[in-house]
Amino acid sequence: MSCSPASSTTRHILHHLHLGRIPFTKTGALQSLLVSKHLRAKASATTSPPPTLLTSEFNPVYTLGRRETSVTDEQLSHLRYDGKAEVHSTLRGGQTTFHGPGQMTGYLICDLKSHNLTPRCYIRKLESSIISLLEKYGVKAFTTEDPGVWVTTEEKICAVGVHMRRNVTSYGVGLNVNTDLRWLDRIVGCGLVGKRATSLQRLGVEGKTVEEVAGDWATELVRTIGMAGTKRVGVEELLGDEERGAWERGEVLGKEE
Repeated sequence: MSCSPASSTTRHILHHLHLGRIPFTKTGALQSLLVSKHLRAKASATTSPPPTLLTSEFNPVYTLGRRETSVTDEQLSHLRYDGKAEVHSTLRGGQTTFHGPGQMTGYLICDLKSHNLTPRCYIRKLESSIISLLEKYGVKAFTTEDPGVWVTTEEKICAVGVHMRRNVTSYGVGLNVNTDLRWLDRIVGCGLVGKRATSLQRLGVEGKTVEEVAGDWATELVRTIGMAGTKRVGVEELLGDEERGAWERGEVLGKEE
């Protein structure tokens, strides 16, 4: 495998569902359902579902990555901020980060083998797609030895954290569009002492909505990975009636795969 785009015979259409403002657990449950579909297809040697991008704007939530091994009750109370934010553990890489209003969160569910990608190349392409997107907005960004996408060596604009099982991806990126950065000031983001967060708005890029940025990023992601194109879809195109009903009623718990 390599970091070159997939060959024309294996290129796929990216199905993009923008969920808008939504609780983290709701997107997480949908992500889990889609990951399970991919894993079942691999187990039965049937055709994998199409790659799917879920973009969201979460209600305030702090998520804990796999490297966050011990969090005290006092720290949890601080994160919950008198009930203003939720706190959830996840299987993504990294430590603690914030997601909330004004941030575009993008979770890509796909089988890396279908796109001729190694895990390392996949993460590189996620970062590259964000850098290309920011360039279109007039913002110069880059990567460093620290995770994420940066605009200076001290200011991060996009968090990157993924999970993979049998080469099926989940989680992805959190790009600050017009986020209230005070939420991020309350933590040491991803455990990086002395660093701080920034946003498109703080950098002078005004008037961008999270949905607009999500659509622009989907286009860059397709180009960077080498997919055939993007298609906007609804939940009804991703789930059967029974699954969709359970998800809409909040009966899908989003069990981590």
